[in-house]
Amino acid sequence: MEWYIVGTAVFGILVFLIAFGLPVPFAMMAASMPFLWMIQDWSTSLVSIELMVWKTWVHYILLAVPLFIFLGELVGRSSIGSRLYGAMHRGVPIRGAAAYGSIGACAGFGAVCGASLIGALTIGRVALPEMLKLGYGVRLSTGAIAAGGTLSVLIPPSLILIFYGIVSEVSIGALFLGGVVPGLMIASAFLVVIFIWRFARPEDVPAKGDEDKLRLQDLVLAYLPIVVIALVIIGAVYFGIATPTEAAAVAVVATIIFAMMMGGMSIGGVFDALLSTMKTMGYLGLLLAGAMILGFVLNYHQVPQQFTSAFVALDLSPYTVLAMVLLFYLILGMFLDPASMIFITLPTLLPLIESSGYNLLWFGIVHTITMEIAVLTPPIGINLYILQSLAPNVRITDVIIGVLPFIGALLTVMGLLILIPDLALWLPQIARG
Repeated sequence: MEWYIVGTAVFGILVFLIAFGLPVPFAMMAASMPFLWMIQDWSTSLVSIELMVWKTWVHYILLAVPLFIFLGELVGRSSIGSRLYGAMHRGVPIRGAAAYGSIGACAGFGAVCGASLIGALTIGRVALPEMLKLGYGVRLSTGAIAAGGTLSVLIPPSLILIFYGIVSEVSIGALFLGGVVPGLMIASAFLVVIFIWRFARPEDVPAKGDEDKLRLQDLVLAYLPIVVIALVIIGAVYFGIATPTEAAAVAVVATIIFAMMMGGMSIGGVFDALLSTMKTMGYLGLLLAGAMILGFVLNYHQVPQQFTSAFVALDLSPYTVLAMVLLFYLILGMFLDPASMIFITLPTLLPLIESSGYNLLWFGIVHTITMEIAVLTPPIGINLYILQSLAPNVRITDVIIGVLPFIGALLTVMGLLILIPDLALWLPQIARG
């Protein structure tokens, strides 16, 4: 069977099943099975599937994923996150301190947690009621926190960068380092958005914030856990002391200690965090297994390779190819979650990106920014609904309007990375020596 028939049929069935509500992992498997049976008989295909699932679950690098999710759950269920937000804005004599503090807290949380959903939920639970109580506009409050939660997607550690590294076979440690500067740029761009908002709509930013200053002891309790955990992860990877998986394991142990000694967490809370992690990994494990089956079928029929050859034959400029790929992701992100997009599309699109002359490490960072935008765009923008769920009296339209300026900031940083690729590449290059 011709490659384009297989490719069109697989993705057609996949879209049809997802549109009718079948969970993405099962849709990927169901779309692959008819074409797997063309290659192998029933009994052989079952053995192949078992081996693929087993290979997924014993992948060494993949061990970092449950560890970082567990770490985020520990921080979110303890008082570490709430203390961090309080330290970021209480007693700061700047108009809009609570809004700036939301971005700062999300950036700090992003340095220890790789999941956007957990970041937005953890900081949002504390920051949203506080900002609304202080008199901040609904759109500014929800937009800042929803956008701030995306910083966990790029500031290392990042689950999206781990997934990208697994698919692309780019060093995850190098991807982590590549995300540092763009992540800080995005956080700074978000602060600029709030600064401009203050003058454009002064009624949304109260004249005075919470002037209750924190004691030195409170500041230490707020910053020490985040700084130590972030240094364990980034420092170990940067200096080559440990792999991301090993760094994640050490960071989890440190987080448990901090959460129980300084964060008010009980043994029961640790087990609750572990149970939530297992539930999340159940879905992600099935998603990865489905992606491997889908990838096996597509590669057998040479779909990625032939698609790349056909596209290259069009003789389009590299910028045109990049623009088409990024536009494709921005549209697809309105309907699929980031993890699903990675495993469904990257095996086909990465050869095209590489053949156009782009550095795959650099593209990983640009691609991840598109994933940040994906969690902010309806109808499947996860962060939008998280913020709306935290304040049921807030309309989802207000949340959507609130994030629009922050999406503009993300697109601006993406444009700078396209014009100056070294913004993402210089730190990994320094690390390589």
